[in-house]
Amino acid sequence: MFKFFATLLLIASLMLQALPALADEGAKLFTANCAACHAGGGNRVVAAKTLKQAALEKYGMNTVEAISYQVKKGKNAMPAFGKKLSDEQINLVANYVLEQAANNWGKA
Repeated sequence: MFKFFATLLLIASLMLQALPALADEGAKLFTANCAACHAGGGNRVVAAKTLKQAALEKYGMNTVEAISYQVKKGKNAMPAFGKKLSDEQINLVANYVLEQAANNWGKA
């Protein structure tokens, strides 16, 4: 029984150590693929549809699943990234967007 809990503790510790690296990867992917139109959580094409918390909620884009679907498939002026990015990479971008929106894209 002790080995089981020790293993769980080790796995949890490794996962927590990996979180900053995953966040960094999400930021890099966003910068490389999304920032041209969505720098700072904005939207250079459709000004009302930003990546800010209120807009994400208003347009039903406030979940990893919703953001991932749109990134993968595209919509209107937004190109599809499903052939350029893996599902894992798209998931990292979606999580990064939600994290930044929750933090008001770094603005106080």
